[in-house]
Amino acid sequence: MTKEEIARVQGYLRKTLGAQTLEVRMQPRKKDMAEIFINDDFVATLYRIEEDGEVEYQVQMAILEMDLEGA
Repeated sequence: MTKEEIARVQGYLRKTLGAQTLEVRMQPRKKDMAEIFINDDFVATLYRIEEDGEVEYQVQMAILEMDLEGA
């Protein structure tokens, strides 16, 4: 992913999720993957998928049972 793509996706996610502290950080070892943080806490992985000339971005988020305590 380019810096421009990351900035666009980050802006979209901030607006859509209402999370101004959300930050998308490039994954240095993988060009099609980035990590999403909120308040400096890792929350999800972002993948760039290109197929048949079209590009999409997928967010994968795992929620552990222990994370739900007190929610």
